[in-house]
Amino acid sequence: MGDKLIITVALTGAEATRADNPQLPVTPEEIAEAACEAREAGAAIVHLHVRDPHGNPTQDVETFRRAMELIRSRCDMIVQFSTGGAVGMTAAERGAPLALRPEMATLTCGTVNFGRDVFMNPPEIMESFAGEMARLGIKPEIEAFEAGMINNAMMLVKKGLLKEPLHFDFVMGVPGGITGRPRDLLYLAESIPAGSTWSVAGIGRFELPLAVMAMVMGGHVRVGFEDNVYYSKGVLAESNAQLVARIARLSRELGREAATPAEARRILGITGSN
Repeated sequence: MGDKLIITVALTGAEATRADNPQLPVTPEEIAEAACEAREAGAAIVHLHVRDPHGNPTQDVETFRRAMELIRSRCDMIVQFSTGGAVGMTAAERGAPLALRPEMATLTCGTVNFGRDVFMNPPEIMESFAGEMARLGIKPEIEAFEAGMINNAMMLVKKGLLKEPLHFDFVMGVPGGITGRPRDLLYLAESIPAGSTWSVAGIGRFELPLAVMAMVMGGHVRVGFEDNVYYSKGVLAESNAQLVARIARLSRELGREAATPAEARRILGITGSN
């Protein structure tokens, strides 16, 4: 080992509420504060969802703008927008914030059952988002909820809509997607093209064990309230920063220091802030 570890913090997501964890950041100001606390704890990337004044998920461009500006004014994190939004949003809604030209954005490469809902990503949506990210100079993070999404990403490469090396995020443990078993992470990591980088987002109880596996395997890690509001079984996390700090501590003990945002940009081939 020895390579720096990129820690992404997914602060809010679209599903969790303050009924799940009272410390969930909701307003742009709270999101920015939580992001920079996570930066101090070791995170290099903030995976950004935003909420409306009632706490509901939104892809409102001005709310994304406000949150991104506040984060950038306070710390040097890579800001990564979600184009997933929330289940049921239109492609136009989901993709609208890309006009703000964040350094990174997520690109989910396939449709997946999502609990009792369906997260729709047919080819036309994938191609539209990939093309827009290429046009605006945004680094895509390929979200893979199962192995077939890796193949879909490679089809986008063949069409010239994505350029290698790719960066993947394996979202594991969502009901309807791939499980969070160790063999599944091994399979995904061995299925991506040579030269690609990857991280893992373990949902719920899978968050910590998959994070440790990723550190040992040379991958990167995502944690945060979007994926898991608990610190341990039955014990709510005090903050997103607390979840990040644990990963940063474990990574040091495993010989992989947490990457700074500048180091993460070099690892991912991000050439400058947009």
